[in-house]
Amino acid sequence: MSNNELVQRADSANPRRADREANLSPDGKWKSFPRVPHLLQYVPSGQFFGRLKVNGKIVRQRLKTENFATAKLRLGDFIKAQHKRAARVVTGTFSEARAQYERALDADHTLKEGSKVYRHNCVKALLRTWPDLDAKDPAKMTEADCRDWASRFATKYDDQFFNNTLGTLRRIIERAGVAREDNPAFKIKRLGVKPKELKLPEPKQFSELLHKIETAGARQSQHCADLVRFLAFSGCRISEAKQVLWSDVDLERNEIRIRTAKRSKTSSAAALRFVPIIPPMRELLARLKQSDHSAETSVCKVGECEKSLTRACKLLCIHRMTHHDLRHLFATRCIESGVDIPTVSRWLGHSDGGALAMKTYGHLRREHSATMAQRVTFAAA
Repeated sequence: MSNNELVQRADSANPRRADREANLSPDGKWKSFPRVPHLLQYVPSGQFFGRLKVNGKIVRQRLKTENFATAKLRLGDFIKAQHKRAARVVTGTFSEARAQYERALDADHTLKEGSKVYRHNCVKALLRTWPDLDAKDPAKMTEADCRDWASRFATKYDDQFFNNTLGTLRRIIERAGVAREDNPAFKIKRLGVKPKELKLPEPKQFSELLHKIETAGARQSQHCADLVRFLAFSGCRISEAKQVLWSDVDLERNEIRIRTAKRSKTSSAAALRFVPIIPPMRELLARLKQSDHSAETSVCKVGECEKSLTRACKLLCIHRMTHHDLRHLFATRCIESGVDIPTVSRWLGHSDGGALAMKTYGHLRREHSATMAQRVTFAAA
């Protein structure tokens, strides 16, 4: 058994030994231990702390224990981490660190092109709202600097984009060699992202919406209305709907094969999913199949219908809908019809077992539960 282990065993067996060898600060709040440099104990709480001078700056960190032997063990990790932190060299300007970050971003084979474009847009927004940022020395950036930027940025962009841009700022400063503990961007809190309030049309309004679109008089009006139907009856994302061919439609097995779009390159989740053909979708497919088509042609004749949707919503004085809102409409109608949330989640292509769907559509289950509760009775038949 080593000497350290013998000391630790002795300290554990006789906790008052450490107290006898401790020095008390003039105010009586702190104990120091001559035999264990850099170790302190805060008397009111009993918690132990590590204290070390790094590059002329005093660093004090709670060791999250009230046990002397445990504190000595954790003190070694604390000292090692502080020396490693002090050895990191911060060089160059923010501009140089940003260039390194963007080169690494472009070379990352695990990211989709869309994700890379989004992160580059975060960088552009960061530079627009912090004009002199590129010239700054990352080692001299302060929490106050970051807070000033955050207050400006939060008034111009939504919560989700704020959080992603803040994450980008953190990573660029880390690229310069600044340790996480010293990174001022980590002192800025992320914003809470509120779930989107779903404002979807009632069945009658949806029928009126389709009528407005297909009677708009444009050459593609009927095709746009059919795309709206396809999205609402399948729950597909617009990028997925564009890829659906007639060879993907199996009327005998009553399902459509969908190539899942929102899937990480490193994910082991299936690249395909199968969505059941609900009755209104079967009617739509039967009508579309009457026109000339081959197995390798697209089911949907157009690739977008957002302008038609916006125009029809405006004419009907209802909340503006997007392509993605039609996906929400599909999920909502399924749940209201009694389909359980895990099944709907699988149809939508989620790989989380229904967690996201429950978060988004959980209120529908509560409303259904409240309606069902009114049917419960204890009265005699």
